[in-house]
Amino acid sequence: MSSPVIIEVALNGATRRSVNALAPETPEQLAADGIACVKAGASIVHTHNSDRSAPAAEAAEEYIAGLRPIREAFPEVALYPTMGRGSNISERYDHHKLLQEAGVIDMGALDPGSINLAATSEDTGLPKNQGAYVNSPADIAYMMDVCRERKLGPNMAMWEPGFLRTVLAYDESGRLAPGSFTKFYFTAAGYNGLGMPFYAPPPIPEAFELYHAMIKSTPLPWAVAVLGGSLFGTGLAELALDRGGHLRVGLEDDPLGPSNVEQVARAVELCGKAGRPVATPTEMRSMLGLPS
Repeated sequence: MSSPVIIEVALNGATRRSVNALAPETPEQLAADGIACVKAGASIVHTHNSDRSAPAAEAAEEYIAGLRPIREAFPEVALYPTMGRGSNISERYDHHKLLQEAGVIDMGALDPGSINLAATSEDTGLPKNQGAYVNSPADIAYMMDVCRERKLGPNMAMWEPGFLRTVLAYDESGRLAPGSFTKFYFTAAGYNGLGMPFYAPPPIPEAFELYHAMIKSTPLPWAVAVLGGSLFGTGLAELALDRGGHLRVGLEDDPLGPSNVEQVARAVELCGKAGRPVATPTEMRSMLGLPS
């Protein structure tokens, strides 16, 4: 029998209702949308709070309000927040501790590397200086330690191949926190209203093959995601399903796309065409090694 497919849905990210009227914003909207997505087939739900610069305690309070109803409706579903902002990694990450103590998350957002956040300028066509997103080796070690100590599965975004090399190094050394989920990111034009991005590879089969070649000799579970456009129609979802991978969808990634529930339903339909069942939350936990 073919292995079940884990479907992750990213409900909002930077996509607000000013961009897409279908995007959930308030804790109540996020809870309702998350519950509907789990009913449709998602087993991992990712959300952002409204103000990523908010102090950890304030951010945790908002997250709890949006995540607890999903947890109560579906105790086995995996939930996790995004990174925060701050002058050090503790300020950026310690809301995970508060959310774990509240019993509303099972995974930790973990970006194992740094990138220049830049996209084309309308004037020159060259990269605009939009800043660098920095996670130093020490930051990565801190996040991995929090995940290990708090029994949170590290949910990791591969913005470029160097990120994956870091994950593989942690795995080979036995220091990768249990319950990990590795996602290959591909970026289309227009992510978060920007021009053509200069980070993450384009959503083409050749880029997928590079990531897959790096990870295929390991048992690490992985998924594909396209930022700034739809995963569907790129051929990457079909490639992932054929190679034993998983899928991530949602309005965070596809800001102008259909509703989160519709995107999950589309992923479920593709799984059926590929002859692979959709993982239930309980099956997802077993596959990733997350505590029940």
